[in-house]
Amino acid sequence: MRTITYRGSDGNPLHATLVGNDDAPPVMLLHAGGPDHESMLPLAALLAERHYVVLPDLRGYGRSVCADPSRHTWSQYTDDTLRLLDHLGLPTAVLGGAGLGSTITLRTAVHHPSRVRAAILIGVEDIEDDAAKAAEIRYLDEFAERVGADGIEAGWAPILANFPPLVGDMVRDAIPRCDPASIVAAAAIGHDRSFRDVTELAAIRAPTLVFPGTDARHPTALAEQVARTVGNGHLATATISNDLRTAEDLARAVAPEITTFLHGPDSATQHAAQ
Repeated sequence: MRTITYRGSDGNPLHATLVGNDDAPPVMLLHAGGPDHESMLPLAALLAERHYVVLPDLRGYGRSVCADPSRHTWSQYTDDTLRLLDHLGLPTAVLGGAGLGSTITLRTAVHHPSRVRAAILIGVEDIEDDAAKAAEIRYLDEFAERVGADGIEAGWAPILANFPPLVGDMVRDAIPRCDPASIVAAAAIGHDRSFRDVTELAAIRAPTLVFPGTDARHPTALAEQVARTVGNGHLATATISNDLRTAEDLARAVAPEITTFLHGPDSATQHAAQ
């Protein structure tokens, strides 16, 4: 395992951890909003025997400090992903993520399909109508105000009860490694819009494995709709439920289906390569 530093298109330094042999097929795993790359280490450990696993700290989180709110946009996050692939000399990779990371995965697969060999979505973030989007902006602005006034832990305190225990565990673990000003800035993503309608995802042709979420921010019905909408979607049987308590639990829950998806006798990625 080693760490690297690369730069976004704006010159901002960004960081990633690499796990496994760089001669193996690459898989990039993007963490959720709140945690950092360490939340993906247990899953990386289970995949590293057969893959070169790339774990970025997304802009704003962990080591990838960015306190400029204007740099927290979906286009910038997608560009950061491509910059990391280019830095590593990878023309394509399997791209996966949780929550925020799943949205970046979808954005990359829609706008840069030639770079995404397959997609893995671990809890799909809600795609809101106009009213719900306005509520999300208020929600994230209030979160940013609490963080700015009283710190990251205070920002999350009234929120985590509404998420599966897994989310709380990963967020609390990452708080000491995150910069408060950077977390405040990252909340500005609420003012950008990832997609207006799930039908936009019909442009995705990469094989896509979708693990349903079970909370209001990651609705089960949306995951099912995404799996039906993308051109080559597969709905996983494991869900991001209250039974999962730690990042290790998550890894054990999703790794078997990810392995089958990537390497099984009828694997989607084998068919995509033909």
